[in-house]
Amino acid sequence: MQRHRIIITGASAGGVEAVTQLFAGLRGDLPAALFVVIHQCAHGPSLLHEIIGRRTALTVVAATDGMAIEPSRVYVAPPDRHLLVAPGHCILGLGPRENHARPAVDPLFRSAAESYGSLVIGVVLSGNLDDGAAGLRVIQKHGGVTVVQEPADAPYPGMPHAALRAGPIDHIVPLEQMPMLIEALINLPVEHSAAARPAGSGCRTW
Repeated sequence: MQRHRIIITGASAGGVEAVTQLFAGLRGDLPAALFVVIHQCAHGPSLLHEIIGRRTALTVVAATDGMAIEPSRVYVAPPDRHLLVAPGHCILGLGPRENHARPAVDPLFRSAAESYGSLVIGVVLSGNLDDGAAGLRVIQKHGGVTVVQEPADAPYPGMPHAALRAGPIDHIVPLEQMPMLIEALINLPVEHSAAARPAGSGCRTW
């Protein structure tokens, strides 16, 4: 019985706080690998992995090219590189900016969907503009599950609103309820968690 094992998260403005809160609510032995893109300055060192790691029982690392994918570990995109997911390992790419950003959310979402299909849970959190909206559609096309922060709950609701405008979303929840949802999805067989697609603009669960 297959279960989800790849959780990919994208955010921008307000994203550090949102991602930190989300991961703080997850247990340290989560049977999944987690990947994070937060829009950030292209120059200088990043302490994102250290900031996030202070509040979670999960192991948080700055992703490097070729790094092996392991469960219960969070891989954070470094400045000025797209974080991509390949079968079994990470790839750092220096492709063109997407949605005015590098790292950008859509490349991560596309690569994870193409590599892991229905084993992917894609999450869009607080941020401006529309990065991640197109990537969520690719995740659904490959049988994965899409999750968006309730726009009214996000300090910067642009990215959640864009994701909802782009098409149906499987789960729309406030941030405080998201860890419980993620853990529940991981514990569901893939065919059950991805079977029901909302017919309208999205479904609010939990």
